[in-house]
Amino acid sequence: MSFRFNPHQGLVIVPAELTGPAGSAVLRLALDTGATATVIGVAMLVAVGYDPAIVPDRSQITTGSGVEFAARIETMALKALGQEWRPFPVLAHTLPPSAGVDGLLGLDFLRGKIITVDFRKGLISLS
Repeated sequence: MSFRFNPHQGLVIVPAELTGPAGSAVLRLALDTGATATVIGVAMLVAVGYDPAIVPDRSQITTGSGVEFAARIETMALKALGQEWRPFPVLAHTLPPSAGVDGLLGLDFLRGKIITVDFRKGLISLS
């Protein structure tokens, strides 16, 4: 199954669905093969019922602005590109509004799969 993206924009945007204890939300995630872990913005995690402030498990992450610590949250489910992981750990991090996305879909979601990104046709598939 293939999904469309705009090959002329700077980021490859992947629609995703995050499930939490208070419901689910549709997210716009940037496909980031440079990110070892999937990162979700704090606001979206709070919206589906998670509280990153009380999570004791923290992971060190390196960002463009330095090294920081992010809460590691075991979400109920994350669905994207026709695949669903239950449960699925993500890192909670505040993203700047200028990012224009709700988070990053990292290598941890892609491992063990075959990903095809066709920039000519603007199609992406994960199998």
